[in-house]
Amino acid sequence: MNGALHLLFAPGLFGSAPVRTAIIVGALVAAVSGLVGVFTVIRRQSFAGHALADLGAVGGSAAFLLGISQLWGFVGAGILAAGLMEVVGIKRVQGRDVATGIVFGFGLGLTALFLYWDTTLPGASNAAISVLFGSLFVIDAGVIPLVLLLSVVACAIILVCYRWLLTDSLSQDLAAVRHIPVRLTGILFLVALALAVELSALTIGAVLSTALLIGPAAAALRLTRRVGRAILVAIGIGVGSTWLGILISYDSYYWFDAHHNWPVSFCIVAVVFIAYLLSGLTLPLRAARLRRSEIVL
Repeated sequence: MNGALHLLFAPGLFGSAPVRTAIIVGALVAAVSGLVGVFTVIRRQSFAGHALADLGAVGGSAAFLLGISQLWGFVGAGILAAGLMEVVGIKRVQGRDVATGIVFGFGLGLTALFLYWDTTLPGASNAAISVLFGSLFVIDAGVIPLVLLLSVVACAIILVCYRWLLTDSLSQDLAAVRHIPVRLTGILFLVALALAVELSALTIGAVLSTALLIGPAAAALRLTRRVGRAILVAIGIGVGSTWLGILISYDSYYWFDAHHNWPVSFCIVAVVFIAYLLSGLTLPLRAARLRRSEIVL
């Protein structure tokens, strides 16, 4: 039995404190990303998610300068950026895209400046790698309660306005007829999106965080068109990909004589990408099923 386990898990995997922290934080973040990600895909706001992820790097790099937790920097910058995009933008979709692009460009400039200043600080030579690409294995266990709290807040926002979001995402005209507060719904969703993206940025970095937000959700929506079921599938794909990525990264230390771990962020994103590709295999089956149903009708 032990021999079989050693073939799957490298020695000391579950005895490692950083790995245990990575498993807990990774699962929380992946679950939130799956829930928020489904609505992000349905509402066609993937670009907004990408922009918030990169803008979170402003806060992450600033956190290095101030000597505080990166998570506070990511979340603070993400929520501020979400507010700016809502204030600067207008009701039309084109206006929101323009606003997102303007805030996005300014934020990237600030990130470049802050990362440049970070390199002048002693012991901060890895600031750029940490902010842009992250690593689950270096997260302090003391941040778990905060990650849990922010995860609960993001999920609560989505669950409270679930019906509003669903109606507004499918038809803005129908939302207007039903007197749904579309502007408030959009603001609340942007806050939840900012929290999900910045939590993901803490684990796999600002550059890669949207992979965990969009990948599992897009794969789930290929497998089912029912929103509730898609959310559960997206959460399962996200958590499974994160845990498998952690396992691959940890085990990779023993694969070659050089004894270096593959970056855990890359491993997670690679698994998400493979899951998305595999989900496409079901499309021909669904098309054939639809054709058969049409013949019966």
